Amino acid sequence: MQIRLTVNGKPVRADVTPRTCLADFLREALNLTATHLGCEHGICGACTVTLNGQPVRACLTLAVACDGYEVRTLEGLLTDEIMLALRDAFHRHHGLQCGFCTPGMLVSARDLIQRGRAGSDSEIRKGLAGNICRCTGYTDIVKSVRKAAEALSEADKVRPPSGNVSTVPA
Repeated sequence: MQIRLTVNGKPVRADVTPRTCLADFLREALNLTATHLGCEHGICGACTVTLNGQPVRACLTLAVACDGYEVRTLEGLLTDEIMLALRDAFHRHHGLQCGFCTPGMLVSARDLIQRGRAGSDSEIRKGLAGNICRCTGYTDIVKSVRKAAEALSEADKVRPPSGNVSTVPA
């Protein structure tokens, strides 16, 4: 079947078999290898991407079901303000070890921050419950997400309001 979708802001047209999962399509056809395949049952969260702005498990999503949709992988979020803050915080606060879960963890954490659901450690833990990490024990991951959310909140406080600013002559 032929599908048309937008991946990381670029239009894509491809022939796929009806049984091809989105994760395999992204990795094999488009060489977007940040989408990791772990359990292939939707449990570990390593394959998390966004589909029309919502986080989904790419291992459970059929590529043909994404016809006409917008997909964002970690590669497509490299310059995103929230992702930049998360990457910095994960680096500073040791939020990763082996790195296998990190792409899915970052995509999920970005969604939490974007929706204003990263205000407390318990809220972050609950929001990341679908992402499994076998290395860190989650403490540094939760701290990293919280620090990124705090940094973005502080940046919003000092950022001038957008829109038209008129000046009054002196």
